This record gives sequence, structure tokens and C-alpha cells, in this order.
Amino acid sequence: MSEELNGLNPEQFGRVAVLMGGWSAEREVSLNSGKQVLAALQSAGVDAFSVDVERDQLGDALVGKCDRVFNILHGTWGEDGRIQGMLDLLGLIYTGSGVLASGLTMDKHLTKSLCHQFNIPTPQWQVVDDLDACVDAATRIGFPVVVKPVSEGSSIGVSIVQNNEVESAYSLAAQYGDVLVEQFVDGGEITATILDGQALPLIKISTPRGFYDYDAKYLEDSTVYECPCGLSAEQEQAIQATAIKAFELLQCRDWGRVDFLLDAQGNHYLLEANTVPGMTDHSLVPMAAKASGLSFQQLVLKILALTLHSERAA
Repeated sequence: MSEELNGLNPEQFGRVAVLMGGWSAEREVSLNSGKQVLAALQSAGVDAFSVDVERDQLGDALVGKCDRVFNILHGTWGEDGRIQGMLDLLGLIYTGSGVLASGLTMDKHLTKSLCHQFNIPTPQWQVVDDLDACVDAATRIGFPVVVKPVSEGSSIGVSIVQNNEVESAYSLAAQYGDVLVEQFVDGGEITATILDGQALPLIKISTPRGFYDYDAKYLEDSTVYECPCGLSAEQEQAIQATAIKAFELLQCRDWGRVDFLLDAQGNHYLLEANTVPGMTDHSLVPMAAKASGLSFQQLVLKILALTLHSERAA
């Protein structure tokens, strides 16, 4: 048994299926995250195995073959409540948020609407269904604007748009479903990891690419991560408090990440919440955990151990 278990017997978890891959636009990121999680569990003595999810074979791959599930699927189907609903129907215990929170947070419009209603600041936005509406929304909000899919992660389909770039940005985002036009806030990005009801140290992100896009998140070595984040203690605590408020408001549980933008005056605005954040070697949650004194293995075991506290199936 690994010392990282801190008194937990790995046999308590039973047989653990690590769900990864799937068929969303974030498949490759999920496979990378899943391999890291699987290796950490196995090195700790947990009886874990991987499942590259196929929609017509999920029940056969899991029922009678595992005691609980570590869900590390990203994006649609893995992070939007549908896999969670399937696991509930199969009577399986799984890590992370349930159906309601997963559905809410995957839809950026619903997330922003609910948070705005409860006085959590978020950049101005509008959902549009054609190019003309996109141009009108961008003009009303004011250039530059962000054009992005309503329900994708990892900055897939996202563009920062000047007034002569709306058509190409709309076409890109529309490949992934409904499109959201959002106010551009140019003051830096801050992320808050939530683990078992607590906000871990914040991370400030900067990149020479113009914004924190897919390449900056997963491929580039030029992205800069600051932890400590460089904000005053008062400002950091305020953002952490907002992150916890949003996480609870959206009915999230156990672990996740809440992302913010800062304006030039240091005000923070909620960008989105993530119920199954990345766990790759470029990912933010492991960085925040390390800053709080948790190794990657300890983090993975902590997330899995939270499924022991209560019955997670419906």
C-alpha cells in the first residue's frame, strides 16, 4: 500500500473503472487525463482499469465489473450530465458532480444566467442563432468580443473577434452547436480549484497567444502559470469565496474548477465552471493541489475517496 493513501486501504474502493476518451471534441485531452489518473491509482495499489467509452457498450463494460467509476471524460456526453444519468440508471457510484450540475455547467448560457441572477458578476453575453444576430450582438456589446460555442470546453471553437472577423468566428463556433457572444475582458485569467468544499490556491494564467486557447492549454510551453497568483490576500480570498458560492449554487460536488477573468481595475468576473477538469501534465487542478501540499496521487485518491462518504447512485 502506498504511503499516499494516508490510512485508506485501497481495497475499500473495490474495483475502479476509469472512464476516458469518449467521442467529444475533447477526446484526446480526456485520454491523456485518464492515463495519468489510472497510473496514479494503480501505483497506489487500487484495482483500477481503463474504459475508453463507447456509447452502445457502456453497460457491458461496467455492470458487474466495477464497484465505482472515476469519470475523467471531458466535454459533451462526459461532462454534460448524460454519462452521469447513465451511471445513475446503472446504479453505479461515480466521482464528481451529478446530472443537474453537469448539465448546468456545460451550458455556458445557463451557468451565466443563474450566476447573474444571484449577483455573481459575469461578462455581458447573448446567445445567437445566425450570423446576422451574431453581428448585432457583437455590435451591441462592443468590439472586441468573444464568440464561442455554448456547450464546449478546452477553448474549442473560441475566437476573440474584431469587427471584420465575425463571419469566420461564427462559422467556427457554430460547428459545435449554439453560439454565444460575450464581452471581452482584458485583464488576465484566474482559476480556482474546488476540492471537498475548499478553494485551493488560485492560479493566474498568461499566454503570448492572445488568449488561453487549446494550444496554450495543452501543447505550448510558453504559457505562464503563477501560483501564488500575485493578487493581494484580500482579493484572492474574495475570488475564492465567489468560486465556492458559484460551485454550490450550480449544485456541483466534490471537485471541480471555476474560472474567472480580471478587468484592468482588478474586478473579477465568472467565466465558467468545470465539473470534470483536465488532469494532464499541463492541467490546472494538479498545479493548485501541488501548491496546497497534495501530490498528484494524493489528489486522485482524495477525489476517489469522496465517493466513500455517501451513496452516489440515484
